[in-house]
Amino acid sequence: MMADIKLEVPADTSNLINNSSNATTQPSNPLSRKLNKILETRLDNDKEMLEALKALSAFFSENSLRTRRNLRGDIERRSLAINEEFVRIFKDVKEELESMHEDVQAMSSCCEDMTNRLKAAKEQTQDLTAKTTKLQGENHQLEVRAQVARAFLAKFQLSSEEMSTLRGGRDTAVTEDFFKALTRVKHIHDDVKILLRTNQQTAGLEIMEQMALLQETSYEQLYRWAQNECRGLTQETCDITPVLSQAMEALQDRPVLFKYTLDEFGTARRCAVVRGFIDALTRGGPGGTPRPIEMHSHDPMRYVGDMLAWLHQATASEKEHLEALLKLVTMQGVEESMQDVVGHVTEGVCRPLKVRIEQVIVAEPGAVLLYKMSNLLKFYHHTISGIVRTSAATLLTTIEEMHILSKKMFFNSLSLHASKLMDKIELPPLDLGPTGALTQTLSLLREVLASHDSSVVPLDARQADFAQVLLCILDPLLQLCTVSASNLGTADMATYMVNSLYMMKTTLALFEFTDKRLEMLEFQIEAHLDTLINEQASYVLTRAGLSYIYNCVQQHRPEQGPLANIPSMDSSSLKAAMVQFDRYLSSPDSLLMPQLNFLLSATLKEQIFKQSTELVCRAYSEVHTAVTDPLNQYKEPESILYRSPQQVQTLFS
Repeated sequence: MMADIKLEVPADTSNLINNSSNATTQPSNPLSRKLNKILETRLDNDKEMLEALKALSAFFSENSLRTRRNLRGDIERRSLAINEEFVRIFKDVKEELESMHEDVQAMSSCCEDMTNRLKAAKEQTQDLTAKTTKLQGENHQLEVRAQVARAFLAKFQLSSEEMSTLRGGRDTAVTEDFFKALTRVKHIHDDVKILLRTNQQTAGLEIMEQMALLQETSYEQLYRWAQNECRGLTQETCDITPVLSQAMEALQDRPVLFKYTLDEFGTARRCAVVRGFIDALTRGGPGGTPRPIEMHSHDPMRYVGDMLAWLHQATASEKEHLEALLKLVTMQGVEESMQDVVGHVTEGVCRPLKVRIEQVIVAEPGAVLLYKMSNLLKFYHHTISGIVRTSAATLLTTIEEMHILSKKMFFNSLSLHASKLMDKIELPPLDLGPTGALTQTLSLLREVLASHDSSVVPLDARQADFAQVLLCILDPLLQLCTVSASNLGTADMATYMVNSLYMMKTTLALFEFTDKRLEMLEFQIEAHLDTLINEQASYVLTRAGLSYIYNCVQQHRPEQGPLANIPSMDSSSLKAAMVQFDRYLSSPDSLLMPQLNFLLSATLKEQIFKQSTELVCRAYSEVHTAVTDPLNQYKEPESILYRSPQQVQTLFS
């Protein structure tokens, strides 16, 4: 390494350097210049010198005088050894190159010989090569033509298997392969139009005619098969196969055949539904479960409800069958066709359904049952109309007719009941409570309204029915009560009317849509309550001794003179009346009209007592004001009426 190399300078040389550096008279000494140059050299900036020193350190292992003196010789010997090694190696390379050159020369000679031989052979076979090339070209053209022919046939002709599938016999079943072949025919018929725009018009017309004829034959076979399949769908459980759905999808390209097939399906399903309905009526389900619907003919609601429920389920099932049949059909108007078919399928059951429901309605099962049946028919009409949306469906028309008939019979029954009430007017009972006819009619009304509230028909229809029901029942009841109470006294009539109106009000308050009627009844009750309040106040004033005095005070005029001069209005008469009035004040409950004990409502009784007491207090206040008035010339009025109106009111409170 460079750090291991140490250059020792002799002492005499060091002195010489020092002398030369101090002697300004010898600036041109060569040795001095070289030494100065060596000393001034910076080895870290001289990369070549550093590399040389690194190489030198590899074989300069000992820094001694001998090795330094032999350094040049060692370097030269090392260089000589390297050159000798290079010469030796290069000699081997030269020998290898010479051997390779000889091989190349031999190969060149061989190739030249082969070239000459091939040239001679080429001259001899030139004609054969030309013929071969021509034949290869012709073969290539024939192959291209064969490929074009095969592609043409694959594009515009059917395979033998497809032809046999489409031309199957009358009893041959239609499979998936049939639809694939039919689709292939349709594509060929569409694609062949391309040929008509080229110079292959003759071939195009022939292929188009062939495919059109094959299409018609295939559609005819498909129509016969689908028609036969639809005829067999007469079981109650209908299984629509995927192949039949595909057949309907294919037939939509032939609307006439599609319609005929759909009509065949509807006819088959109509027979199945009618047979199933009759079996449900007479035989019941498999094994007798559920029981035949006719077994419940004694129960009108269940009888009609079971029939309508069966028809609702059958209608929904038939629509599901039809949706499965036409699930792949995308032609316009398929929804209308589906609705027409469902209406046709359910049309067969309309006659037996109508006959049975008419028998139930005409048998007059009662107003409540008629009303429930009307709501039931309206509900199923609304429900089935969600399945069969066409308003022309015979089933919906039949149900609507039965609903109208049931509703008409219901209101006729109510009108008949009301007319019977007016034919025989029942007198009020001794307790002035509601008559038996009123109680019975309100019970009927309660049953009707209860069934009305549980009805599932639309809200607007229910409200209209409600108004008509109240008009048929409530107005005749009010007239009945008025006529029945016409021969009673004032208090008895008011008590009887309050009890009757109160019972009507409590009956209507349980149901909706009664606000207007309740308000009307409330006004009538208030009018009769005012009568009872006045009668009770008059009853108290008469028995408490203030009736005559109060009447005199009200009728007295100033021009008649002092009140004390009127007969029976002197101080002693007033004092005697006040003694009787004090007995009333000590026990106000003792002076109650007997009619008030007949009131059905304790609240109304309390209201009458309270307001009549207020009238009595007001009458006493007027009498007290008149007695204490100096113009009436009563001496010491405080001794006559020793209680003030406030005290009397306090005693009542």
